[in-house]
Amino acid sequence: MPYALRHQRRTRGWHIVMGSVLALVLLGAGAGGVGAYKLSRSFDDQVATLSTVFPPAAVRPPASVGAVAEAQNILVLGSDRRGAHNASITDLTGQRSDVIMVVHLPADREGVWVMSILRDSWLEIPGHGQAKINAALSWGGVPLAVETVEGLIKTRIDHVAVVDFEGFQAITDAVGGVEIDNPVAFASSKLKGHTFAVGKQVVTGAEALAYARERYAFADGDFTRVRNQQRLFKAMLSTVMSSRTVTNPATLTRLIEQVTPWIAVDDGLDFAYLTGLELQLRDLHGSDLTFFTLPTNGTGTSANGQSIVNIATDELAPLQEAFQTDTLAQYAP
Repeated sequence: MPYALRHQRRTRGWHIVMGSVLALVLLGAGAGGVGAYKLSRSFDDQVATLSTVFPPAAVRPPASVGAVAEAQNILVLGSDRRGAHNASITDLTGQRSDVIMVVHLPADREGVWVMSILRDSWLEIPGHGQAKINAALSWGGVPLAVETVEGLIKTRIDHVAVVDFEGFQAITDAVGGVEIDNPVAFASSKLKGHTFAVGKQVVTGAEALAYARERYAFADGDFTRVRNQQRLFKAMLSTVMSSRTVTNPATLTRLIEQVTPWIAVDDGLDFAYLTGLELQLRDLHGSDLTFFTLPTNGTGTSANGQSIVNIATDELAPLQEAFQTDTLAQYAP
């Protein structure tokens, strides 16, 4: 059946559930059936490809076998500064990842689970000792970040997307703003003079970026920051998947053109892979998307004086088993 016929207008905005990664938001753009071939070429030609992604097989968890092998884990790494990249998203020298998420797609594709990992989570980084997890990207690039996360969940990562925080602003501006439902009012430290009120409000690109980056306004810092990021991701995806976006070729083209400079992916995470996922996930609703955070035991101070987030190590075994056996649907975060 031709691609365009498979993707007629639908009222459900959540049949593609990848809101935690800007690269995968483009999957939503590809689902409209408008100029699909052109969008595919535009995405694949413009998005940056990471040359080295995975660590040596000897240091990775065993590959999944049987039905469980059909599940997919996508690591999303984001930053709100470019470090020493020389304006290239693929050069990650000195860049720490301020957003770390694992997107889990179960083998039956009956839902999507997105686990956030707080950037100050204190753990063993292979070859470097105890440190905050966001240092892995800076010290060893994407392969060390993958190795560190795989050691945490005891399961292999299948794909990786690196996203610059500026992409939040690009997506929001490309679709004309997104509506968030903010639960706690706060004065932005990133956008001087602006206050985010309680309740529903449409935010511009600059406001979306400030909303996603804010942590100083909250007593619990990154804990609220992560919840706000998750809230913004959902809002962006809902807007991208609205009929006014997916049926407008000009908007879709502008979305890809503005967002791809801020994204880098492994060579398997191309437009064909994303549209294949779209077919598998097309019947999902918003209620089928589950966000949760790696279990923690609050904050503390490391032996060398750093402010850190303590991982609840006694709660990791059930989480690791859920990833290994593809049973996150039964896991209670």
